[in-house]
Amino acid sequence: MPHLLEIKNVRKSFGHKVVLKDVTFNVPSGSIVAFIGDNGAGKSTTFKAILGLIAKDGGTVKIFGEENIDKHAKLKEKIGVVFDAMNLPAHLTIKQLNKVFEKLFKSWDQAHFYRLVHAFSLPTDLKVNKLSRGMSMKLSVAVALSHNAKLLILDEATGGLDPSSREELLDELKNFVSTSKGGILLSSHIMSDVEKIASHVVFIKDGEILLNEEKDNIFESYAIVDIDEKQLTLLDKDIVVAKRTSGSYFNVLISDKQALPKGIPAKTISMEEVSVLLTRSEK
Repeated sequence: MPHLLEIKNVRKSFGHKVVLKDVTFNVPSGSIVAFIGDNGAGKSTTFKAILGLIAKDGGTVKIFGEENIDKHAKLKEKIGVVFDAMNLPAHLTIKQLNKVFEKLFKSWDQAHFYRLVHAFSLPTDLKVNKLSRGMSMKLSVAVALSHNAKLLILDEATGGLDPSSREELLDELKNFVSTSKGGILLSSHIMSDVEKIASHVVFIKDGEILLNEEKDNIFESYAIVDIDEKQLTLLDKDIVVAKRTSGSYFNVLISDKQALPKGIPAKTISMEEVSVLLTRSEK
């Protein structure tokens, strides 16, 4: 089976500003791909290019093996989308939303929707515009999970949630992937969430992919070393992923800790440290 989502050499500029530079990565079936980067790095532009909300300058986007998803109504129904900004009808209650989506989606699962609504402790008689930001995000995720989607595209879906609600939502996302063999592309600034559920991580900076790797491989093989200039010259350039000057020393992310020269100790890493080093790394 092809990847659920294939992005290859996608480019986008607004005027003279280059926003995406040959962005390439995939979302395999059964995976949760974390898309990580600072604000303005190109995440939202990538999402919009995937969904056809903006025109690409170059490259290809294939969803379920098809390039022009707009021509395939049945395939579009298999995509669940949650953006950071709330986009559900503000004047409707959850009960009314259910009736709307019953007509909108042929595969709408009312029982599953109400199970999620109750699991997320959402009030069914309150209008959408009266919900808190956290409740709105949980409602958006409940909708995305209730029409037999195979690919979820989630932009900061856990933003505004307390730790307990985040854990609850993450459990539902993991359950979705394990039961449906679907896939998720998830942007997040919360690295603890990434560590909990991601199978793959993709880091983007200034519109360019810096790292595209399986999460387990990062923790097994990668390392961060603090070294001086002389030690830096001893490193095999092929294993240097990113470096950052820190006073008279360098923080260096390397892809193979077994290839480190003797006398250079590797630190145990966290996703937070990897994220900070990559986003603040030097060219």
